[in-house]
Amino acid sequence: MIVLDRENQIFHLQGPSYSYILCVRQGILMNMYWGRRIPEGNHADLFTLAGEGASFDSPMNRAPREVLTQEKGYFGQRSLGLKNAGGDDVVSLRYQDSRVRAGKKALPGLPASYAESEEEADTLEIDLRDEVSGAAVTLSYTVFRDFDVLARSMSVRNEGGEPLTLTEAQTSVPLPGDEYEIIFLKGAWARERQAQRIPMPQGNFSIQSRRGASGHEHNPFLALVRPQTTEHSGDVYAMTHVYSGSFSASVDVGIDGAPRMMIGLCPDVFSWQLDPGESFQAPEALLAYAPDGLNGLSHRMHSFIRRRICRGFWRDRPRPVLINNWEATYFDFNADRLAEIARRGAEIGCELFVIDDGWFGKRDTDNCSLGDWKVNENKLPGGLKALTDRISALGMQTGLWFEPEMVSPDSDLYRAHPDWCLHVEGRERTTARNQLILDLGRREVQDYLIESVSSILRSASISYVKWDMNRNMTEGFSSVLPASRRMESQHRYMLGLYRVLEEITAGFPRVLFESCSGGGGRFDCGMLYYMPQTWTSDDTDAAERVRIQYGTSLLYPCSSMGAHVSAVPNHQTGRVTPFHTRCNVAMGGNFGFELDLTRLSEEDLRCAREAVARVKKLRNTLQQGEYTRLISPMDGRGRSAWQFTDGQRVIVCIYQDAASPNPQPWHVKLAGLRENAVYEDEEHALKCSGGALMNIGIPVPRAGKDHESWVYCFETGK
Repeated sequence: MIVLDRENQIFHLQGPSYSYILCVRQGILMNMYWGRRIPEGNHADLFTLAGEGASFDSPMNRAPREVLTQEKGYFGQRSLGLKNAGGDDVVSLRYQDSRVRAGKKALPGLPASYAESEEEADTLEIDLRDEVSGAAVTLSYTVFRDFDVLARSMSVRNEGGEPLTLTEAQTSVPLPGDEYEIIFLKGAWARERQAQRIPMPQGNFSIQSRRGASGHEHNPFLALVRPQTTEHSGDVYAMTHVYSGSFSASVDVGIDGAPRMMIGLCPDVFSWQLDPGESFQAPEALLAYAPDGLNGLSHRMHSFIRRRICRGFWRDRPRPVLINNWEATYFDFNADRLAEIARRGAEIGCELFVIDDGWFGKRDTDNCSLGDWKVNENKLPGGLKALTDRISALGMQTGLWFEPEMVSPDSDLYRAHPDWCLHVEGRERTTARNQLILDLGRREVQDYLIESVSSILRSASISYVKWDMNRNMTEGFSSVLPASRRMESQHRYMLGLYRVLEEITAGFPRVLFESCSGGGGRFDCGMLYYMPQTWTSDDTDAAERVRIQYGTSLLYPCSSMGAHVSAVPNHQTGRVTPFHTRCNVAMGGNFGFELDLTRLSEEDLRCAREAVARVKKLRNTLQQGEYTRLISPMDGRGRSAWQFTDGQRVIVCIYQDAASPNPQPWHVKLAGLRENAVYEDEEHALKCSGGALMNIGIPVPRAGKDHESWVYCFETGK
């Protein structure tokens, strides 16, 4: 609900459990409150501005402005930067008008949250203007009736007579008080999204990506919490970005000790020229406040991302159990070899066989053929259709790997169009993984990808696509842009990618698309808008995956995480873990196998068959139920646990890294159950009340070996 007090120029946005209050003071839009929901009413007398009456420091340097620009003695971090034709960057935005619209409009050319009907959301639009330069800014705020997330975006128009250059475009919000800790997700390839929690510094803290992708190193997510906040209690303020390219997220602590959170485009690799009459739409930010701890934040964001970021046929449907051939064969395969692995997959109940890298061009190694999306009939006689027909005869569907955004220097495409890659004339074209990046800011490159990928998907019965992107941008500039617009290259690339994804996913609405970027190097809401799941990490080691999936779950739902059982010794770490533990960890995402089923022992095949049957029985709860973290793997005890519940069923997954002699007994306490309801796990002969499970907990069996795990499944009738 959005309540307008036009007499006092106050805008009160109310979600299910939050309030977000703006007001206009002396023509400037101020942010007066974000936090626990408060009743509507006249709160004007409660709003004071920090620094009013200060004898030396500028009041503008303390005022909680909604949009931070360079003006009148403001010295902090800016959320909007504009240079005018005179060469200065002073911008004085003043309130012009506002309106409330039912529903939510799409953002042109960009992924964004959506409303399925006008009744389920309201959008507040506020117009601001700088009279000197003619810069006009429209801020949009969407409040959802059933989702506890606020969607914010900004568009900038040049209504003046001379060019403007946009240098910064971020969403910012001030927070009350001065005692916080920062939570963010740090990592690298094969160890993505490791949850970090640090004290808030008295200065500036920032994370970013300049890579042209949201990146392995940092994720576009930032949260501020009170020091006493836990998984189950305490205030949490969080932001994320519905965007897949370079970004910046920061906390700027002003001279009064109060923090301001920001997220948006990375200013180091971005600028945009606005000629008179032109406009720029910035990517959307999602804001969530939770009064009930980190799990409360996750519950809000998971349901929102599942239902108002992800779209299409597969959004609410059970995801198929798959077998991928990559770690089984790498490039060394033929049609018979793949068909045999598929046959073994069908025998244990798999529903989808995925043909990974190596099916096209002359692709026997990773140094050629990217861009040449034609079937290698030496490996696959009769093409994809002949193989997919064999797989269909087994009762399975077929999936296919692509890496469309890349081009190999040794490819027919590169030889025909050497200028189609991102590059700088006169400088060496840096290859990584023996490949270059196509310039997706160019329309002809977009059209080529749309047609070449679509042609393959039309040629055979393909029901799943793994869309990979295995390197970051170097010399990330488009050669066709003039010098004044060269810093637009990365964002134009993203706009081109989004057009390609929109065209292909709309053209094949029943295909399940999964994004991948060297594993989890582009795990963000922008990609999830087009593809409802992401390959979580190239690291498939079960012990590492517990930490990766745990950190990922702070923001992203388990239905968005690809999770596979792989061989041991693990290909990334060399670690040996029990087969059932590998299966139990993979249950924390969209379940599949990435190994050679023809080499498994009879015991492991039996375990695999049982795991597939269990996942099929439980996957509605695993993929669409409410996920709650119970014990963190980051606390140094070598234990972790999480649960899934849909109201009638509770699934508890417990993991222990190392066995120890003479261990102390320990219990896992569940959360969010009905106190007096009776819950029963027939397999473990446990039957007790929700209150007992939450306060006493499940007694964990003694581990007889390292990397042990257990799964409990409780059912309740009332």
